[in-house]
Amino acid sequence: MSSFAPRPIPVALIGLGGVGKAILSQLLSPPLNTRFNLILIANSRLSISLPLPGGQVTPTNYLPILEQHGTPLDIQSILSLLSPSETSGSGIFIDSTGSDIIPSIYPQILGMGIHVVTPNKKATSSALSLYNDIKSKTYPNAPTLFYGESTVGAGLPILSSLKDLVETGDEIQKIEGVFSGTLSYIFNEFSKVEGGDVKFSEVVKVAKDLGYTEPDPRDDLSGTDVARKLTILSRLVPTAPPLEEGYASVPTESLVPDVLSNASTKEEYLDRLAEGDEYFDKLREEAKREGKVVRYVGVIDLKEGKVECKLGKYPTDHAFATALKGSDNIISFTTKRYSPRPLIIQGAGAGADVTAMGVTSDLLKIHERLTTRL
Repeated sequence: MSSFAPRPIPVALIGLGGVGKAILSQLLSPPLNTRFNLILIANSRLSISLPLPGGQVTPTNYLPILEQHGTPLDIQSILSLLSPSETSGSGIFIDSTGSDIIPSIYPQILGMGIHVVTPNKKATSSALSLYNDIKSKTYPNAPTLFYGESTVGAGLPILSSLKDLVETGDEIQKIEGVFSGTLSYIFNEFSKVEGGDVKFSEVVKVAKDLGYTEPDPRDDLSGTDVARKLTILSRLVPTAPPLEEGYASVPTESLVPDVLSNASTKEEYLDRLAEGDEYFDKLREEAKREGKVVRYVGVIDLKEGKVECKLGKYPTDHAFATALKGSDNIISFTTKRYSPRPLIIQGAGAGADVTAMGVTSDLLKIHERLTTRL
């Protein structure tokens, strides 16, 4: 009996930052290199077609090769390489950028018969009109496939688990979690079960030095990243609020206190960070008197019809207080089936390698659907 060996699926990778480099490494290594044919890589300026005539691209040499031999980035030309033809099937477009522009053309890409995999949150957390346009051009409404597992929780199986719950007929009652690796670290250090008096400003500066925050920590402390993740999750639940403007429709508590709201630059904000310590000290002391800790959480409460990002207080024996280490994410799903004990998913919610794994696992889902013979 002969074995079935499908032709490797053509793939183009756009975006070669930390996550993009990790995706590149995984695609060039066994076992993925036998299932996918990486035909092009690109950063924000340049692209280069593969294979190279005089050698191989590796995770260590791609950048000088791209700088020396790359041509100006032309998305439409890349799409022409991935479009299905009589001699080849559909290709896969991986968007590993943080761009706002590329997600806006996902409907066009999908409409050309090209599958899309992305860790970029922008498309599925922005205006509902864009989200619906994407849905209309993907399975089950069209043959093309769209996956974004790593948009929430990096490599954790959060979106796929929620889809399975919904599509098997479970009733989602509440989704609650610590969705930001940055804010997880900050509050795990600031508000500990055993207590402590470390200043909020000191923890934020350590987090920045460790690379957990964006260059401007206010980008993390604004809560916007958590609001985007809640938007993505809520759109998978038919009974959730519509969120017409995406993450902008989510009530979001900022962690930038009023006293620092007038800081005009990140440098000024960091210099004055200690001015906000009194505000956070009071929050911690209030929680401590109640036998609780402080955590920054995202909540989708279907019974109440609410989606919100906020500071919450949790008992010292609660999983959000005891189970988290470092920059872990933890997400709790309370459903008709999983009640009163919720389904909990926990683990590293940030990092290039685990985020890349979320992307490449999505690639494998497409590979299986395109190559399995019924």
